[in-house]
Amino acid sequence: MKISIILIFLFSFSGCTSYEKFRQITEELEIPSRMFKADYNQTWQAVIQVMKRFDIAYQNQEAGKIKTRWMDNTLQVNFTDAFGSADAVKAAEFKLVVNVAEGYSYGRKVTKVTIYKRQRIENDFLQGWKAQPSDGIQEKTLLYRIEKLIENDNKLKEIDKAREKELLENF
Repeated sequence: MKISIILIFLFSFSGCTSYEKFRQITEELEIPSRMFKADYNQTWQAVIQVMKRFDIAYQNQEAGKIKTRWMDNTLQVNFTDAFGSADAVKAAEFKLVVNVAEGYSYGRKVTKVTIYKRQRIENDFLQGWKAQPSDGIQEKTLLYRIEKLIENDNKLKEIDKAREKELLENF
């Protein structure tokens, strides 16, 4: 009887810590996302083109998901913290999760792209890896690049339509 009460007590405390982590993520961290006035395939191709430089572990167009492997960014973290009061970290790595979802807005097809960056650092081998919230700069930069690729693609499509129209008129 006492053992079951102790186990319930321990499980209830472990649930609170996971809730605290979830609450911190939802309150403090805004996951960067952007809506694009483009169809799903066009947006997916732009996302693939932007994500080429990363080591992709999982890619599924039907599910609209891309996940990268853990990638080392110790130099970048130490460089950005060089002007702060924090000591240099032993190791740092990150992973990106990209979601692409299709929808409609005012009768027009739109696509929403969400990029979530998991960042973890290791100050020394005794403490192990600790999760650290992202500053959002890399995610917003990737969304900007996707936006510019879609805009360029749309401009090229407009030029092609104008050229076709001109050729038909001159024919």
